[in-house]
Amino acid sequence: MKHTINAIGFAVKDIKLMVEFYRNIMGFDVVWDGGVFANAKQKNGSYFNLYVRPENNVGLLNPLTYPAGINGSVQITCDIENAEDVDNEYERLLAAGASPIIAPTTWPWGMRSFFVADPEGNQIEILAHLKD
Repeated sequence: MKHTINAIGFAVKDIKLMVEFYRNIMGFDVVWDGGVFANAKQKNGSYFNLYVRPENNVGLLNPLTYPAGINGSVQITCDIENAEDVDNEYERLLAAGASPIIAPTTWPWGMRSFFVADPEGNQIEILAHLKD
C-alpha cells in the first residue's frame, strides 16, 4: 500500500501566537475557531495543521516529548517566486520575530534560501529556484 502525505502539523504550546504568526506573518489562510486545532489548506491541496500539545501523556501508548530551543528534527519549506526577493523576505521575517538559523545563501544546486525559526522554534526554509 502506498501512502500520501495530506497534512503535516506542529504540536504547539501557544496556539493563538502560532495562528497569528502563520496567518499574519507567513500569509497562510489559517482556519481557527479559537479551539485546540487550526489548519491552512495549501495550494497543492495538502494541509498545514497546528494543534495544542497534550497537557499530559494520559491515554497514550508512548509518552510524548518535545524539543527545547530550535527544533532540528523537522522543518517546513515554502517557495517564493524570485530569488531576488529572498534577502528581503529574510529581513521581513526577522523583523516580525522569527529567529535566524541560516542567512540567505545561494546553493550550488540552483536555489537561494534561508532558514528561520517560528516563535516556538520550528524551522522554516524559504527558497527560490534560480533562473537560468
